[in-house]
Amino acid sequence: MTAMNQHRTTVDVEHLAPFDTDGALQDAAGRVNDLNRRSLLRGAGILAGSAAVMAWLPGVARAQSLPQGDVDILNYALTLEYLEAAFYKEANDGGALSGQLARFSKVVGAHEDAHVDALKETLGDKAVKKPGFDFKGTTESASTFAATAMVLEDTGVKAYQGQAGNIKTDAVLKAAISIHPVEARHAAWIASIMGNGSGSPSPAPAAFNPAADMATILAAVQGTGFLSAMGTAGSAGAVSGQPAVGG
Repeated sequence: MTAMNQHRTTVDVEHLAPFDTDGALQDAAGRVNDLNRRSLLRGAGILAGSAAVMAWLPGVARAQSLPQGDVDILNYALTLEYLEAAFYKEANDGGALSGQLARFSKVVGAHEDAHVDALKETLGDKAVKKPGFDFKGTTESASTFAATAMVLEDTGVKAYQGQAGNIKTDAVLKAAISIHPVEARHAAWIASIMGNGSGSPSPAPAAFNPAADMATILAAVQGTGFLSAMGTAGSAGAVSGQPAVGG
């Protein structure tokens, strides 16, 4: 991520990840110790649009019939999808973007909204509530938006790689595998826009892509300050003991 150094803002976007300033994700991580605390399901994207949501859902059992570990993973994903969806909504509503960046934000924002809908439908009353967010002005200019979006998407790709091996249910695993390339396309798209034809940052920087483990992600997210309050899961969900936020 060294190519991102020139795009830093007051938020350390080079190390940005879905975050946990009040310890909610750290608390939730303890519920998946049997999964060897491998990577957090980051940044994630399940489908490409609202029509695809309904095509995906029948193949994934509702949370009541899933192993608790898979429910916890889905709630991690939902928390991070809330993050991305809120980030793009704020950017779209703010009016600071134009041209390619505006199109990127609208398209990817719609994807993230679809991911939220699909995960909430699957989790039912076990779904974690929507947190509150404060994006620290990163959506108020094209440069800070692009730098933040790039890291959100790139780290989401890495986290899905690390989490896939922890999923026990075939249908959930297949859904996760369908998410991973969507996030990779998002990451390549924003890198291409930022590079403006120069090749730096590269949309495809290496032949192999590293995964991110949970400990690395949790360490990275602690200081971002983007998450202002954490919701509770409705029924024995992955995250508890934090102030509920409506949504």
